[in-house]
Formats: sequence, C-alpha cells, structure tokens
Amino acid sequence: MKHPPQLTHTDPLTWITEHAPKELSRYFDHASVVDDKGRYLHYDELRFRLPKGLELDIAWSLIKKARSKQLSPVLPLDEPERQARFYLTPTMQKAISEADRHATSASLEYMCSKVGEEKHFEYLLNDLIEDEAISSSQLEGAATTTKVAKDLLKRARKPRTPDEKMIIGNFKMMQFAWQNRHKRLSIDLIQSMHQIGVESIDDEKYHPGAFRQTDDVEVADAEGNTVHTPPPANRIHERLEQFIAWVNQDHQDVESSHYLHPLIKAIVMHFVIGFEHPFRDGNGRVARSLFYWYMFKNDYAAFRYIAISVLLKAAPIQYGKSYLYTETDDLDLTYFIDYQCKIVGRAIGEFKHAYENNLRESEAFTRWLWDSGLFSKLSDKQKTLFMVAKSGKTKQFTAVNVKENLGCSYNTARDALNGLVELNLFEKEKAGKEWVFTMRSKTAIIESWG
Repeated sequence: MKHPPQLTHTDPLTWITEHAPKELSRYFDHASVVDDKGRYLHYDELRFRLPKGLELDIAWSLIKKARSKQLSPVLPLDEPERQARFYLTPTMQKAISEADRHATSASLEYMCSKVGEEKHFEYLLNDLIEDEAISSSQLEGAATTTKVAKDLLKRARKPRTPDEKMIIGNFKMMQFAWQNRHKRLSIDLIQSMHQIGVESIDDEKYHPGAFRQTDDVEVADAEGNTVHTPPPANRIHERLEQFIAWVNQDHQDVESSHYLHPLIKAIVMHFVIGFEHPFRDGNGRVARSLFYWYMFKNDYAAFRYIAISVLLKAAPIQYGKSYLYTETDDLDLTYFIDYQCKIVGRAIGEFKHAYENNLRESEAFTRWLWDSGLFSKLSDKQKTLFMVAKSGKTKQFTAVNVKENLGCSYNTARDALNGLVELNLFEKEKAGKEWVFTMRSKTAIIESWG
C-alpha cells in the first residue's frame, strides 16, 4: 500500500500555473471531495485512477484542500492526541436511510406482525444471529467450518476445540450486547464483554477482561509486516475513559453541530477499539460487539439478524485497508466509515431478502397446513418447528435448542418434538445422550398426509 506523501505544495494552483497551465481544467476535474462516482479515494487508490499526464501529488494536494473544508471533527485519538474527522459520503447517507427504514425496532415489529408471532420470526431468522458469531470468529482465525459451527450452536453441545470455544464465546458476546443494551458504556462493560467472549479459550493468550500492560502488541498483515502499532499501554484507562464519555454523550440533537447518526457513531466505536487495541487479543470481536450493542441501545433491534461479519469475512483485505487508509491519512475516519456503511447496506439487503422469503414461505405453509388437514392437529410451537424444518433452514432439532429458540421449558420443547414424531412428520435417533429430531422426507410426509 502506498502512503500519502507529506504535502510540500502549499499552493498547488501556483505550481499548475507555472508548470502545466494547459492542464488546469483537468486538474480541477479531480479537485473534489469525492470522484464522479461518489468514491472517497485514498492516495493509494487515486494513483490507479488518475488520468495520464497529471501529477499525482499535485492532484492529491487539491483533493486534500477541498476535503479540509468539509471534514467534521469527531473525537480525539492517539498519543500524542490527534483529532479524528470524517465527511458524510453518499454511501453513508444511503446506509443511514436503509437502517432507518428497515432496521428499527418498529420496523421489526411490523415484520413480525406480517409473518406471525415474534418467536416464530426469530426462529426463522436465527441463522443470521448464528452467522454473525461464526463469521466474527472466522475473521479472527477460527478454522471451524460453518457447517460444524452451525451444528455446535443449534445443538448447544459443548465445544471440543479452541476454535469452537471462540464461536461459543462470540455467540455469548452477542447475547451479552443485547441483554445489556440499556446500560451506559463503562470500563466494566467493555472488560466484561471481552471476558465473556474469550474466557477459557486460551487464557494465557487472551488474558480475559484484562487490558494489556505492555507495548509489545502489534497488528500485522498476511506477510507479517507491522501495519499498526497501538498507542502506549500506560494510559489505556485514561484514553478509554475519554472515549466512554464521548460514547455516553448525547449526539442526537439534530439542531446541534455535534449531531451524529447512531449508525455513524457505532462504526466510529468499532474503529476506536481496533485502533486502541486495549486487549492483547480479541479486540476485533469486542469492536464488532460494541457496534451491535450501540445499535441495540438506539432501538435498531433488527440488527440482531443483520450479520456484518459474514461480508467482512468475504473481503478481509478491504476491511484491513479501511483501517490503514484512516490511520495513514491524518485519522480521516471517512475511509473506515464509508467501507463499513457499504457492508451494512449489503447486510440489511440480505436481511430484507431473508424476511421476504420467510413471508412467502409462511403464507404458502399456512395454505398447505389447511389443505392437508394438519392445521388443527398442530400446536403453535409445532407449526413453527415444522415450518422451519420444511424451509430447510434447520435440519436437526433437539429439546435444548428448541427450548432456547422458542423460549419455553425443556419439557414443552420435548413434547412438541415427540408430538411431531407421533404425527409422522419428524423422526428421531439417539446421538450420545440426547435425541436428535429431523423432518421425514417430503415424499413420506405426503404419503401420510397427502
């Protein structure tokens, strides 16, 4: 990656007038905050997109001058302290609009009313909750396959390897973020989140809940090159207390010059934890969990089902570059926020697609139940289980995971599953000490019920 140069051309216009007067209009075609496609380009990207015949450093000087008038201060970071700033790009505005339209608690309640009762909908979208825990772990190096990880979470079995412990830890961290969404941010909450996420994986490596005490922690790229050295450890508490005060400050007064949309603020929180690197390891997981915690806190409940790590995992190099671009360009947070907003926008799209599919399947399933004569024979919980099984989203069920997903007692979950076996809809077999239930083949069900 090519870092931006130290700007030596205090007056690029004078340079152009003296050295390339005929290129003045071409230079000014590129002297804007974003390019003609709305992209906020870093120097590293600009060098590949600048037309031939133009001096890269001169064009960069013009772009930096244009941006300096548009960047808004956010919060101070680093040591010695520097002011982090950002510019509201078209990508950010689109992501904000999508979040406000489709990810609020009110929009989720409306979706639930269209599909059916809330527990029904939660079970249908449970894959998306699991996807975030699994992908966040895989981003941090967990080698467990998604299929094995799904089985681990759905059957609620005990983890057998450090990688499986990491996935369970991430799942618990997401649950913790939801359960503690009404609390104010504190040192204790950050440390508790880390402890829940990494405890018993490898305590010597992670030091659960404890901030790093030394400066021998670095972030390296795939080739082992150091790409980020966190601020000194001796003032972690002071810097985090300053960050916490900023998080707990109200930035939602639209008439204030300090207004920040919750999505933008949550993404800044994500960046700060990664930049500060307060723990020896597991910082990325905490950063992403805090992003979710803040969205939950601000009534964006649908983010329980919006998995950003799935998409971050698909392009880890771009994720890393968004950090580096910010750090190497005077803590311009625009690069990181813009990239995360692209991810959030796509993740909300996946959520909407899942909802629309579930709505269609729910309507078709209800019609099938009436036509087959099964409707009156199934309890509400059995209808939910049978629909989930029929959709193929979950293939194996146990009394333990049904209890968790439907919020009922173990006995109620067990009876619902056994009732489906008695109706020739499910079959069961023993796996260790527990019974595992699966739906019978559709051919066999049709033969039984037409």
